[in-house]
Amino acid sequence: MAGSEPFGIAPATPVYWHLDRFPARAAADAARGAHSTVVRAHGRDWLFTLADSAWHPNGGERVARIGPLPVVPGRRYSAHYLEGVVPAAGRTPVHQHAGPEAWLVLEGAQCLETPDGVSVVRSGESLIVGEGVPMLLVGVPPGIRRTLGLVLHDESRPWTIPAPDWTPKERCPR
Repeated sequence: MAGSEPFGIAPATPVYWHLDRFPARAAADAARGAHSTVVRAHGRDWLFTLADSAWHPNGGERVARIGPLPVVPGRRYSAHYLEGVVPAAGRTPVHQHAGPEAWLVLEGAQCLETPDGVSVVRSGESLIVGEGVPMLLVGVPPGIRRTLGLVLHDESRPWTIPAPDWTPKERCPR
C-alpha cells in the first residue's frame, strides 16, 4: 500500500494524523471525514484522517493520534501514505521531504539518524521529522519492522527527495 491524496491548503490551526482501525472496509468508508483516506495495510482496514486534535470517526478503534504536524499555514499539501515492511538492518536511502514525515511503528523497532542525532522508535510509538531534514531509517534487529507512514508534502514537489549533501555517521544499531 502506498498512495497519495490531495490535502489542500493547510489551516492556521494544528493538524493531526488520526489512525483508526476498522473491522471492514465498508465501515471505514462510512466513517470518512473531509480529509480521510481508507487503506488496506498490514492485513487490516484503516481510516487515515488529517484533522484537528479533537476529530474522531463514528466507529472503529483509535490506534494513534500523531501531531501536531509542522505545516506551513496557507501552503498546499498532498498526503503520501506508506505501509513499511523492512527486515532487520534494512535501510532507506538518505533522503528528505518537502513537508513533515510521521510514522507509527506497529511491530519491531526503527532507528532514525539525522544530523541532530539518533532516535529509536519501538512498537506502539510514533515520531515526526520536519521538512527538509536529511535522514536515514534503519530497521533495528532482530525482527522485521512494520510501520504506517505519512509524508505530508508540498504539493508542488515530489514526496521524497534525495539528500546527497549529508552522510550519516551510521550510529543506528545493526
